[in-house]
Amino acid sequence: MSRHSTATPSGRTPRIMFYSHDTFGLGHLRRSRALAAAITEADPTASALILTGSPVAGRFTFPRRVDHVRLPGVTKRADGSYAARTIGMGIEEVTELRSSLIRTAVEQYNPDVLIVDKEPTGFRGELLPSLEMLEQQGQAKLVLGLRDVLDEPEVLAAEWARKEAIAATERFYHEIWVYGLRSIYDPTSGLPLNAQTQARMHWTGYLRRDLGPIGEPPEQPYILITPGGGGDGKAMVNQVLSAYEKDPDLQPRAVLVYGPFLSGDLRAEFETRVAALGGRVTAVGFESQIETLFAGAAGVVCMGGYNTFCEVLSFDKRAVIVPRMVPRLEQWIRASRAEDLGLVRMLDETRDGLSADAMIQAIRALPHQPLPSQAMTSGLLNGLDYVTARISALLGGAQERAVG
Repeated sequence: MSRHSTATPSGRTPRIMFYSHDTFGLGHLRRSRALAAAITEADPTASALILTGSPVAGRFTFPRRVDHVRLPGVTKRADGSYAARTIGMGIEEVTELRSSLIRTAVEQYNPDVLIVDKEPTGFRGELLPSLEMLEQQGQAKLVLGLRDVLDEPEVLAAEWARKEAIAATERFYHEIWVYGLRSIYDPTSGLPLNAQTQARMHWTGYLRRDLGPIGEPPEQPYILITPGGGGDGKAMVNQVLSAYEKDPDLQPRAVLVYGPFLSGDLRAEFETRVAALGGRVTAVGFESQIETLFAGAAGVVCMGGYNTFCEVLSFDKRAVIVPRMVPRLEQWIRASRAEDLGLVRMLDETRDGLSADAMIQAIRALPHQPLPSQAMTSGLLNGLDYVTARISALLGGAQERAVG
């Protein structure tokens, strides 16, 4: 990644702001953090500020010249409605508070570029006052960043219509970045975006994970078991533990990372089962340096979230993906496309079942799978380079260079 310095039109050093609504899980924050790190590394004068609702933001380390502002958390109930995570406010009140905090942060930080993750209008429209203010001022460049897969086209179209997201995308955003390749999947295929907006879209490639300094891995060999944030990982973790319980000869041993959102009661139940396996499975709760575990693993069993998929590709690890099917088909779509391309193997709930036998077979076959690098196409992992080039272009810096 080339390094360059860019002065903004005002003559000050560049300020990049990220909005990451984070009602659940780690995906949005981790994606924003990876982008912020790449941008500030490419331009040593730039700084970045991430607005996030993640309750575990403080457990991450952030690079120099990257900081974050924690918004009051919200959580999704079983019936699909939202509530304040901790403070005693109704959802309308907490949304208004978040919106005011966002606007104040935008006003004070005065970003040159605002990169919004996934939600064009923010959680419950909380971003609209800030977008309108920035539009009126006419100084900042506004970017909407979308992961490679959002949901089934019909479901997404209905969701965006309900949130009036099409109108906001067409009105406010100078560019739309898709963190994937169009040849693999187009997340906007079901959205009625006008031709001018479609012309502002960029397919960046996937966001490579940092392969920098890696710590000392656990005793090898082992396979890494990761359900991402863990909040919806019960079925996958249960299937892996059942496989090791049923087959006493299953090798190699497994290192399980629960994730910070696995419920306490469920974790206690899993801990009892792990202890009974006599060291064939070991477990940790939350690993902010999961890159070290990826680097040392002989293979990976994981769910199909965007960040985990990027890690599988970046560390070139043989992987079995067990995608969730609800509340959206995003993970299944990503995993099935990746399997079709020979990048990973998928355990499909419908096709393969979630039995212990299916997992035993998958783990035993893992060493014989091709590496992802044997099936990778050109530009697949060029996302960070592409993004830093776009930032430079948006700031009016060095001539835009073709990437990937």
